Amino acid sequence: MKKLLAVLLTAAMTMAMLTACGSSTEATDTTTETTEAEADTTTDGAAVEETAEAADAAEETADAAEETADTEAAVSEALADGMLTAGTNAEFPPFEYVGDDGEADGFDIALIKAIGEKLGVDVQVDNMEFASLVSSIGNKIDVAIAGMTITDERKEAVDFSEPHYEAVQYVLLPEGSEIATAEDLKNKTIGVQLGTTGDFIASDIEGTTVNTYNKGVDAVNDLINGRVDCVIIDKNPALVFESKFQDDGSKITAVDGAQFEFEPEYYAIAVPKGDTALVDAINKAIEELKADGTFDELVKTYIEE
Repeated sequence: MKKLLAVLLTAAMTMAMLTACGSSTEATDTTTETTEAEADTTTDGAAVEETAEAADAAEETADAAEETADTEAAVSEALADGMLTAGTNAEFPPFEYVGDDGEADGFDIALIKAIGEKLGVDVQVDNMEFASLVSSIGNKIDVAIAGMTITDERKEAVDFSEPHYEAVQYVLLPEGSEIATAEDLKNKTIGVQLGTTGDFIASDIEGTTVNTYNKGVDAVNDLINGRVDCVIIDKNPALVFESKFQDDGSKITAVDGAQFEFEPEYYAIAVPKGDTALVDAINKAIEELKADGTFDELVKTYIEE
């Protein structure tokens, strides 16, 4: 009996030991699996982070490439060849006229050359009829600078830079003229330069006969010779003509257009329709010229003196 009990006790102890060993092995296996799972999770997280970083880097590279492409695209074709061709009509002193050397000179000419320096391009000035300027932009010339007023009619064909000069029309009268008000201009024969603001104004006055000329000075000559009753032209050339013809012994008077209810107008540089890159470049150059004092020096040299 004792032997039987001993055998049963030994068997029970053996089973207990085997069970304990099994539990230990299972625990070890579980721990190993957990460690491996954590390691896998850590590895997967690092991979995701690296992928995200790579995506961000690729996006930044794409953005930089897009910015570069936009910058390159923003360069106007008019500037791409390093030469800006500007059309003018050198019959409008002091803004444009033919100098003693036979070349176009004046405030506008000096301004467009200074703009060219800011833009890093050479400037070629082509002298042509004023009435041909707008239609020549984008084919024969890149821009027009000729004391040109911004008007709704012109804006249908071209774009403009920001205004660089405020002006007003004047009325040139011969000695003894009784014209003094807007009402007095009705039914008169008025001389104007073809295609200018004076041309537009005169054409809108009731009953007028408008004589057009390619050169402002030709209109003034007809005024002196009695062929027209008055001439409508911008302030600065009006004052130049008044002084010039008085020196020649002919008495003419330049009268402020405000007396005739004329509104102020603004000169700007005309560019091809839709060429926003060129407009932006010119505007920026003018801002720089004003900031560094060059613009004021040009006004002083060509207009105020």
